[in-house]
Amino acid sequence: MVLIPSPLLGPSVWAPVASVLRSRFGVTATVPAPPSPAASAPATVLAAIENGLPDSDDLVLVPHSNAGLYVPALVAARPVRGAVFVDALLPPASGSVPVAPTRLAEMLRDRIDPADGRLPPWTRWWPEESVAELFPDAGSRARVEAEQSRVPFDYLTARVELPEGWDAVSAGYLGFGDTYADEQADARTRGWPVRTIPGKHLHMLHDPAGVATEIMTLAAALK
Repeated sequence: MVLIPSPLLGPSVWAPVASVLRSRFGVTATVPAPPSPAASAPATVLAAIENGLPDSDDLVLVPHSNAGLYVPALVAARPVRGAVFVDALLPPASGSVPVAPTRLAEMLRDRIDPADGRLPPWTRWWPEESVAELFPDAGSRARVEAEQSRVPFDYLTARVELPEGWDAVSAGYLGFGDTYADEQADARTRGWPVRTIPGKHLHMLHDPAGVATEIMTLAAALK
């Protein structure tokens, strides 16, 4: 399994789940690091993920958040057995999509640092009360925030190309609450298995064992 974090965060969001997958389920779990320096274009993000993939012909991709946008290109480039999207963006079958929805990009436009064109770290995009509840404790927050990067605003408006036929891959969807309700509904219309558990966007930090179990359940349903 390849647990792919958002390029805006880092491997620490997936580290507890990866540990459970290895120790409890005997699964080889890899967490690719995002590009360093920070993502400047979708191509640099995709290259970093590809560089972190194990040499295997039996990959199961597990993207979180906007890492879901990179699954189509990975499916086209590598032997992928399936994918389990976890509270992630779900790309359409073809065409191209912006890295961030227009409404989010416009909300952040006045947060651009004029000195370098970059945005604040992701946890500073939102009100503190909303961010605080994403983390189970101060230690997990510190680890995640230490790995955040300040991406250029232009990264959010860049487009990700989607290879034709990528969604023929066997896949499932795990949602945390209803933040990604539209994506869950979309997954159901594609005939994918969908499971939803209560929680916020970084619920894997609160209940890594429960999230690992749900991922394994969906992975077992892959054709």
